Amino acid sequence: MYAETSMVLAVMVIVFALASWKLKSPELSMVVTAIAGALAGGLGFPVRLFVEGTFTYFDVAFTFLTASIFINFYSETGAMDALVRKMVERFYASKWVLFFLLAVIMLIPGALTGAGSVSMFVVGGMVATVLRFMGIGDRKIVAFIYVTSMLAAVAPPINLWVMLMCAQANMPYVGFDVPLLAPIVLITIFTVFYLLRGGKPESKEQILAELPEVPAGMNWFRILAPLAVFIVLLLLSKYAAFSIPTLGIPLIFLISTLVAMLVSPKKSGFRRWYEVLANTSEQVFPLLATVISVGVLVNIMTATGVRGLIAITFVTLPVVLIYVFAPFVLPLAQGSLSYSSGIILGTPLIFLFNSVGVNVTIIATALSLLYPLGDCLPPSRISGRVAVDVSGYKGSYMSFLGAILVPCVFMAVVAVLMLIYANKLSWLIVY
Repeated sequence: MYAETSMVLAVMVIVFALASWKLKSPELSMVVTAIAGALAGGLGFPVRLFVEGTFTYFDVAFTFLTASIFINFYSETGAMDALVRKMVERFYASKWVLFFLLAVIMLIPGALTGAGSVSMFVVGGMVATVLRFMGIGDRKIVAFIYVTSMLAAVAPPINLWVMLMCAQANMPYVGFDVPLLAPIVLITIFTVFYLLRGGKPESKEQILAELPEVPAGMNWFRILAPLAVFIVLLLLSKYAAFSIPTLGIPLIFLISTLVAMLVSPKKSGFRRWYEVLANTSEQVFPLLATVISVGVLVNIMTATGVRGLIAITFVTLPVVLIYVFAPFVLPLAQGSLSYSSGIILGTPLIFLFNSVGVNVTIIATALSLLYPLGDCLPPSRISGRVAVDVSGYKGSYMSFLGAILVPCVFMAVVAVLMLIYANKLSWLIVY
């Protein structure tokens, strides 16, 4: 049985490598690999398993979709433009304060949606413009855009890697807020000081002239009201769960979207909101396709025994080897398998550390810091290409990789230290 399952695994690896090379699409590659695995495992063409797989992570996909709707509707109101403009007006003379605020602006869209690419699409171009006028070089700008978008994808409340690992390991997605925020704050501070030092800024007037105009009537209430509603509802659902109806994160995002529409100073009609919704659907489709194809692949891997084989192999590894190889293997897996890497490799690692008495909440947090390092690696290179595009970087892709090397190494070191000292960091967990 072990030999047969190993053969199925070998077939799936070979098919995935060939499909990635020819199709240039991780999503299609995973589906083709699932079909090949089913055939090699003697399952034929199990339509039921394929259909079930598409719905395995429906809740995660729905959360991501509603989060993206919220952040795009919020941006359409002009609130993001107003935030950036007000920061430049207020903190131009205190450049380090401005830089840290720009980092926070980069973190917000990705943190609320679970996808760093959303941060790049929504505010990446504006942040790049401000940094360019502050005298920062293009190579440092593209690195800053990419690294902060990585951190945004890891930040709470939506961390897709942790959510997928928790779903597979039967863990509740609770207690991750502080463990995720602590390393993100540390890495963000290092990134800002390392990448944004030096540079001679242009005049404040020139910077403001290049930023989008703020809609008439935009004020702090209109800027903060949707975010405040989201945060309040999220906190109430967590700390007053037995006193209010169960809303769920997708519904909270939709309520916050409605608030953003109601307080918007723009008099946008139904047609304009529909355009924003259509553009959002197009924007998030690649990630939704990834989540769906991940479910199909994992379902077939489970049915053929391949997933169990991988899990057993990982669980029997010496823990010290995980510390050594995780910073290299997990980013490479992310570059090839996208979010399915969190399930295929991350879930067995959670079982491994749980079997030796290590706090798995900290372990899942640390692993989620390693996966986004691979979003700039082939064959997908999705986030890396987006960062280059939105920042207007004209250099080679290799020079971009060189620019992000030091912050990425620092992020990997933080993650490995969290793996090693997971039990000592358990005090970070707040339920």
